[in-house]
Amino acid sequence: MPDSSGRTVYFEHRPLGAYVRVAAICAETGMEVVVMGPVNAALHDLERLARRKLERRLAQDTGEGA
Repeated sequence: MPDSSGRTVYFEHRPLGAYVRVAAICAETGMEVVVMGPVNAALHDLERLARRKLERRLAQDTGEGA
């Protein structure tokens, strides 16, 4: 699904006991970030957090922000 910059972002969900690992991967650059949260958290919230973390990382790598 496209993010605010128009890039396609893929999500991977992997339960690990009482936690879930959510990876956000940019289809264009291949960059991946990971967030962890409780298994009973809403996946939409964890995906939103992962997407924002990915957007920040991409902005830092392109020198657009700190």
